Amino acid sequence: MVTFDITKYGANANADISEAVGKAFKEACQSTSPSTIVIPKGTFQMNQVKLEGPCKGPIELQIQATLKAPSDPNQIKTGEWLTINKLDFFTMSGGGVLDGQGKAAWECKESKKCTKLPNNLSFNSLTNSIIKDITTLDSKSFHVNVNQCKNLTFINFNVSAPANSPNTDGIHVARASSVNITESAFSTGDDCISIGDETEQLYITKVTCGPGHGISVGSLGGNPGEKPVVGVFVKNCTFTSTDNGVRIKTWPASHPGVVSDIHFEDIIVQNVSNPIVIDQVYCPSGKCNKDLPSQVKISKVSIQNIKGTSRTQNAVTLLCSKGSPCEGVEVGDIDISYSGKEGPAKSSCENIKPNFKGKQIPAVCSAAADAPAPAAAAAAS
Repeated sequence: MVTFDITKYGANANADISEAVGKAFKEACQSTSPSTIVIPKGTFQMNQVKLEGPCKGPIELQIQATLKAPSDPNQIKTGEWLTINKLDFFTMSGGGVLDGQGKAAWECKESKKCTKLPNNLSFNSLTNSIIKDITTLDSKSFHVNVNQCKNLTFINFNVSAPANSPNTDGIHVARASSVNITESAFSTGDDCISIGDETEQLYITKVTCGPGHGISVGSLGGNPGEKPVVGVFVKNCTFTSTDNGVRIKTWPASHPGVVSDIHFEDIIVQNVSNPIVIDQVYCPSGKCNKDLPSQVKISKVSIQNIKGTSRTQNAVTLLCSKGSPCEGVEVGDIDISYSGKEGPAKSSCENIKPNFKGKQIPAVCSAAADAPAPAAAAAAS
């Protein structure tokens, strides 16, 4: 193992370490032996950094420090704060913190005085790689973007941002296969984990989510040429005080698409506004043509063993497309209570005939097939 300590490349606590990180990576990338780049304990300022392979051997980026991004969103002009591209057998570890210092950027976004904001981390075209023992804090936009990766694992990966921070998704996965996210915690102002097109065999296990907007497949159908989402497994997860629990969302008047082989199983929901959602009339702006149905086909969905409490009366919402109704949806062992003055928990369904297994509390899809969409789910972002 060859070690490259960034302090040997001019890094110190009083200056931007971007250049030192780049120099250490350049040398490590040429090593045929496994190498480790060490960012030692302490607090460092770091501007935009891109580390790109391919490299000659495995590389570990060991972040022991707290790294702080520029607080001014205009100092990072495009893209991401830290980008890792085209590496095989890459590891990020060390117990460190990547602090995006997003507060000024969130204010900028709310006032519409800035352009596209950077994500904290972007992983592109990684294979056989592990991200472990890392915290990402207060990103200006998404915390992590995963694109075109294969065999990538996140373990003990923690995301933290205030509930009112805009667009601070935890991890967004798209055009990727065999991604594992496990034993990790998310508190965000948007989706804890969001799943875009061409995602295959995504495993999310032993994850906690809250605050945030839950774990969402989609939104899908908003762009032409989106490829299928196939094989998403969300198991043994806990949602606390989130806007949604598990959700599939597609746009009305959409482009064609496919969502299949989705498993939401062994889930605990605690004070969650919309614990179980399929929403094929997703339109947060209210400016969609809902008279035209979604063309995203949803099939082979398992919703099993979900228990806990709902913050709203409508605990289960299954609103499928009238142009392409959901097929092969199995609902079993649901036990979600609501204690509000309106009465017990209930469900709403459209264009779906689930297969039932075990008990259903509330009774699922007992309402008329043309029941109106519940206001809480329709308004949820």
